[in-house]
Amino acid sequence: MMNRRTFLSGLILGTLSTPLGVKAQPTGKVYRVGYLSPLAAAAAAPYLEAFRQGLRELGYVEGQNFTIESRFGDGKFDRLPELAVELVGQRVDVMLVGSNPGALAAKSATSTIPIVMVTTGDPVGGGLVASLARPGGNLTGMTALGQDLSAKRLELLKEVVPGITRLAVLTNPASPYTGPFLKGKEGVARALGVQLQVFEARDPSDFEKVFGVMVSERPGALMVLADIMFITQRRRIVNSRPRADCRPCTANGSSSTPVA
Repeated sequence: MMNRRTFLSGLILGTLSTPLGVKAQPTGKVYRVGYLSPLAAAAAAPYLEAFRQGLRELGYVEGQNFTIESRFGDGKFDRLPELAVELVGQRVDVMLVGSNPGALAAKSATSTIPIVMVTTGDPVGGGLVASLARPGGNLTGMTALGQDLSAKRLELLKEVVPGITRLAVLTNPASPYTGPFLKGKEGVARALGVQLQVFEARDPSDFEKVFGVMVSERPGALMVLADIMFITQRRRIVNSRPRADCRPCTANGSSSTPVA
């Protein structure tokens, strides 16, 4: 079975004008791949390396069949439009973008260069494509179906911790994903008999205060919404999450708040 990174890598090069089949064949063409990420370079490094590995598995050699022009938003969505324009100016053959804001920036920057999007939340609702079956335009790719999965994660969490009645939800109110995700969760939470306790953090400096309040509220579990800051600070969040007397327990025997 082809793994996700190999599929995505094949999709990227498959959008170009000369199909190379399952294994790369010499064409004399060195494709320029534009990579646009909202993350900082260090945080995006594992994803970019996975992409490179997928291309290697398909027989492509960097510098021989393709090169990568990378641009990083350093966690600031408002930088993405300018960076997308820079990639267009580099005359890339195809663009790989992550996040809805990144895909929107690329779409605004070019209507001719093929754009492959990955990890977008709702490409239809976000105005990226006309439909999942027929996206149209110059965009294609994959979606995480974030809103649907967000509700499913809540259902799974309820199965893991059946007695949970209160769930802490860590959000960044400045994130474009927060509103849609919360809206999708509220109906599911009511159906499951779970009360959502929403906590806001706009900056990592807010974590100490937010988690301090969580401790006093004693939620049964913590759910962290999708956000660039939370992805970058994921280790700090896991290490700082509030402790509570609930199940299941951690491997070392001490009880802790489950994190979804």
